[in-house]
Order: sequence, then C-alpha cells, then structure tokens
Amino acid sequence: MRIAGFDIGGANTDLAIVDFDKKGEITNINTDFKYFPMWSNKKDLGEILLNLIDNNRFSNSIDAVGISMTAELVDAYNTKKEGVLEIAKEVKNNFDIPLVFIGINGALSYEELKKNPLDVAAANWIATSQIAGKLAKNCIFVDTGSTTTDIIPIKNGCECAKGRSDMMRLATGELVYTGLLRTNISTFVDEIYLDGNNYKIASELFAISADVYNVLGKITMGEYSCETPDGSGKSIEESKRRISRVLCADLDMLSSKDINKICNEIYKKQIQQIMEGLEKVSKRENLDLVISTGLGKDILATSAAQNLNLNVKSMNEFLTDEECIVAPAIGTAILVEKYLNS
Repeated sequence: MRIAGFDIGGANTDLAIVDFDKKGEITNINTDFKYFPMWSNKKDLGEILLNLIDNNRFSNSIDAVGISMTAELVDAYNTKKEGVLEIAKEVKNNFDIPLVFIGINGALSYEELKKNPLDVAAANWIATSQIAGKLAKNCIFVDTGSTTTDIIPIKNGCECAKGRSDMMRLATGELVYTGLLRTNISTFVDEIYLDGNNYKIASELFAISADVYNVLGKITMGEYSCETPDGSGKSIEESKRRISRVLCADLDMLSSKDINKICNEIYKKQIQQIMEGLEKVSKRENLDLVISTGLGKDILATSAAQNLNLNVKSMNEFLTDEECIVAPAIGTAILVEKYLNS
C-alpha cells in the first residue's frame, strides 16, 4: 500500500509518500515540502497538493491520502471550525481515493470530520507521536519547525500529553510558539545587552529568527525559505540590516561585531524559551530522554535539551534529514495505514 501523508501548515505544506508491506511495515519513504502561506494563497491549496505528488512521479499509484493540519489557525479564516471545513473540502475536491484526516483522538473519515471539525484542528502532533513511540517507549519528542516547537511526552510507546488543543498545550508547556525561521524577534526578546547598556527593543516586525541564524551561519540562504519581514532579499547583509532595526538602529550605527553579539544573545533567549516548556514537561512526566526533530532540531531543540542536562538523541539516528523535516507527514501516513487496515 502506498499512502500520501500531508501536513498542511500555515506556512509550509509537507508531503511523505510512504510504502507499506502487507504486515504494515514501512518499506520506503519519499518526502517533499513547499513554502505555501495559507493566509494569502489558500485558494491554491488543491493545486499545491497535486503538484507535490506529481513532482515525485506518484500521481497514478497512490492508494490513499492522509491529512493533518494546523493551517486552520491562519487569519484567512474567521474561526478554526471554518478553516478545518474549508481545507477539508478543498482536499476532498481534489482526490477521489480514500481520504483520512488526523484528529486528536485518532483518524477520521471526511464525513466524521464534518461532524467534529475541531477534533482535527492542530492535530499534527498526534501524527508525530506515532514516530516517537516507535523509536523510544519513554521519551520527550521535541519537534522544532519553522514556526513552532511541539514538546510531546511519550510513555510506554504512547503519547501522554496533558493538553489536547493548541490553547491548552500553550498552558502545559507542550506547545512553544517559537521556531527556526518565522518567529518575530520582538515576541521573545525584551531587551538586548550591548557594550554595557541594556537596550529595550522595538516592538515591530523588523526581523525574524531566520535573520539571526542567517547572520550566525547556522542556515544557508536556501534554507531561509520564508518571506522576509521587509520584502527585501535574504543575503547576510540584508539580514544584518533587519537585525539592526530591532534596536532602532542601522548599519552605520552598529558594526558587524555588534550585530553578531546581538544575534548570539537572541539565540540564547530563543533556546531559553524552549527550555522553559521542556523543563516543565520533563519534571511533570519524570522523563529524561529527548528525541529532537524538525528544521531546528540541531540549532534549537538539541541545545535546549543539553542545557537542561537531559539525554538527547537526534531523529537523524533513525531518519534522514529530509524525513526529519516532514515527520508529521510520515506519522500521518502511518496512522492512515492503521486506520484503513483496522
């Protein structure tokens, strides 16, 4: 059986085409993803999904499609219910093979989704937990993407998260709204220490986390896959210019050395942000093994775990870099296979 698992996020849509043998074991995985801002281009979703499959030359050999989503939260929709229903309808209109959606209590058909749309809202972490449970029976799975970080406790091979909705997970520490690329610097930094002074920062969308890691050489220009805050380019010089504005300055006022100091302090503060959620979950569940994955697994998730003296393994010990990036899509395919064969 060949299943296409999609994770439809607000900024990125991920695909994992997973082949299963008759025993339900994975025999092959192909992955792809596309930066796709749903807040401005939602009408093109069906085309994006089909193109991702076509790009991998599997358009005529997919047996079923699975969908997990977080895009219902974007401000193109008035409510999350509206978002779920509209996204699901668009998917339904583009596929005439078995279609399964991932919810907080398991997999649902399209008809079941229409009765309980909020069960599907922001449930991609449920899909991700399927992989974690296969890798370690007792661990914390930390998935840092472009925008958010999921902190998922696993016990006896099953997720045991206290929060189910995004709102509740923000309270339990299991969702930290910070990521490698798209996070507005002013959302987690109040002040910057530089040359003996503490500078309060400008509360504007001047720079994002991608600018910080671009300047520090932790990502390439190609990995800077989202839009820039000012609509200009993604060179290191342009990232430095955006960072300078955080202190209401420019590159005539701040040197490259100053910018690097600022970026390193911001980096530490973002790691601290993840540490707070991770420490909360680790102490509550008495778990000390972390498995890190996602775009920011090495730069943010692993560093946060190490700073807390937790044991940490990278998902790279089990999956390739490309597979780590789209872990929720792989988990979606796994859940669909179980659902169709149950």
